[in-house]
Amino acid sequence: MEATGIAAPTDESVSAKLEEVLALHPWYRELTTSGADWSQLPLLTHDKLMPYYERSATMAGGGLYVYRTSGTSGGMRKAIVYDDADEAAYLAAKTELFTRLLQPYPARRALSDMGTGHAAATAIAVFEQLGLLTASIPFHEPVERHLAAIADFRPDVLYTMPSLLDSMLAAAGDSFDWGVMCVMLVGEAAPPAWRKQAAARLGIGADAVIDTYGSIEIGTIAYRDAATDRYVLLDGLFAEGATPAEAGLPGMELPEGESVLVLTSFVRRQFPALRFVTYDVVRDLRAMTIDGRERMTFAALVKRIGPELKHGEKISVYDIEHVVHTFAPPGTEVRVAVEHNRMRVYLLSETTIDEETIVRIQDGACDAIPAIGDMIRAGLLASIDVRQVDADNEAHYRGLAGTAAVKRKKLYVTGQ
Repeated sequence: MEATGIAAPTDESVSAKLEEVLALHPWYRELTTSGADWSQLPLLTHDKLMPYYERSATMAGGGLYVYRTSGTSGGMRKAIVYDDADEAAYLAAKTELFTRLLQPYPARRALSDMGTGHAAATAIAVFEQLGLLTASIPFHEPVERHLAAIADFRPDVLYTMPSLLDSMLAAAGDSFDWGVMCVMLVGEAAPPAWRKQAAARLGIGADAVIDTYGSIEIGTIAYRDAATDRYVLLDGLFAEGATPAEAGLPGMELPEGESVLVLTSFVRRQFPALRFVTYDVVRDLRAMTIDGRERMTFAALVKRIGPELKHGEKISVYDIEHVVHTFAPPGTEVRVAVEHNRMRVYLLSETTIDEETIVRIQDGACDAIPAIGDMIRAGLLASIDVRQVDADNEAHYRGLAGTAAVKRKKLYVTGQ
């Protein structure tokens, strides 16, 4: 395991956490016989968590809240349980964070435009605790309804996901009056070049596109700090960086400086958040002194890895989007597909993208993701095919996500 730069939890805190996990999740006892020896406590990989998922799928009521993921690549929607204490702690931490992040903006109105899951279900409560007039719109409504909600409600704060914002930006046109002071993001990677372009089209400063990171299992995890341009973990969390092999994915490698994020929460109860493997890959995980306190930080959330994808674990959509938005015209939509052992990057833009720009994107993607270049040179993956969407391939491009989809994935793996 990679050292974090922050001292390991105290023996007392580890003992208390282990005692709590054993009391609430008796099946965990089968995973460890080491007592509170931190180095011997197992990493909670997906396969080790199956007893939790099987039990939590049947739980509800009695002060318990069951939230479900939007679905894995295999179609399974995992159930995650919160109790009253979990819910109260989640709302308190998020309210405190949002109070700080919104301090520069004299906001009065907030619109939640989210997907499914815990963040969407609790957004109204958080903004109401901040004293904001609040509204929401379901993510599955047509994109025109999303834009109408913004035009009618006139929010100062828009709380949404990058893929939803992409769809709205594409449909709005240059004359749309967004009227927002800031946008708060959650749910997906938001590369710097993408944030800068989105901010320009919204008519706000780049730092007014505020990125946060969380998971349904843990809650809110980190936020991008504008002063350091790094993601800072919230209090109550202990972070470690694991190799893919340590996370139960042997034979997989990550570039130097990247690691699989492993989290322990000393607040969360109804999920066994003790060395939980998130499968999120972070870059440059290390401690920093911020405002006189040692805090755990990372430079970027670059991708999620797992056993479901043959080449997907090699592909950082974060890096590809950053390259595209560095070279392509503003407003270009991006979708990445691995089709029949070839990686294709589809670009949808109203402006013609010349061949020189296409080559820059191809070369930039290989430079940014050395594993892709290595696979191409080894013959394991055909060369990257970057193409602008035109009349010949538009139907296929639209079909990747469905023509009516407002919330869209960025990576599609087919025909393997």
